[in-house]
Amino acid sequence: MIDVAAPLLLVAVAVAYARRVSTLARRDRPVNPWRQVSFAAGLVILMLADLPPISTIADELVVAHMAQHLLIADLAGLLIALGLTGPILQPLLATRVLGWLRAMGNPIVALPFWALNLYVWHLSALYQGVLTSPLLHFAQHACFFSFGIAMWLPLVGPLPKPSWFGDGAKLLYIVVVRMLEAVLANVLIWSGAVLYPDYAPGEAEWGISPLADQGAAGNLMMIWTGVVTLGLFTWLFIGAAGRSAEKQELIELAEARGIDLDPARAGRAVAAGQGERLRERILGGGA
Repeated sequence: MIDVAAPLLLVAVAVAYARRVSTLARRDRPVNPWRQVSFAAGLVILMLADLPPISTIADELVVAHMAQHLLIADLAGLLIALGLTGPILQPLLATRVLGWLRAMGNPIVALPFWALNLYVWHLSALYQGVLTSPLLHFAQHACFFSFGIAMWLPLVGPLPKPSWFGDGAKLLYIVVVRMLEAVLANVLIWSGAVLYPDYAPGEAEWGISPLADQGAAGNLMMIWTGVVTLGLFTWLFIGAAGRSAEKQELIELAEARGIDLDPARAGRAVAAGQGERLRERILGGGA
């Protein structure tokens, strides 16, 4: 039943997204094509992660299960978050039931939930329990995916963010997220004890010892963490440089037009992605 429900749920999400994108296009509020591609890629990765051969090997090896979770939480979560915009989410956020999701734009809210989810599901009882319980396995993947998106939303999502969450705070947020992952990875590498003995039959079939399999999972997590951190630092640096240049251009344009533009206001507009709109207002006389 769960094996059928999961793909149907993804199809329903894809259809709902496509309908909302179509509605916004008719209202002359089109969603950028790269965001649509990103969202679709996230759903595809999410589906592939739960299909053979990945799902089969993930039930036999801890390292494969770790790879599956990284695909679901980090990669698919990131792509889905990039595919979202304020107008797309507006119908959901306008409801009483889901209005609380706005809080996930705040890193102080999103980070603890993500961290708690990460560590709880790696407890031996739960991590091994999914091998015999399809319902628990579905819940695990749903949580990793949901809280993975929540972790990414403060960085790349469209939800309102605190005014203090600038480039410096984002840098610290990235460091904390990756350090939390690194701590778990080091536990897997250096614990010296087999944390997930129920994987022994699969490990024997693949000719790998339980400690080696567990250590490989930790090393995979460490490598992934390093690559993602480097990528995020690069993205943050390029984004900060671009925003600084755009802010300065707006200030200089306003001066050339004889308009008194507060640099702080220009910075807020650029940070909110409204630089082009402010530029049009300046060219229109600053009204």
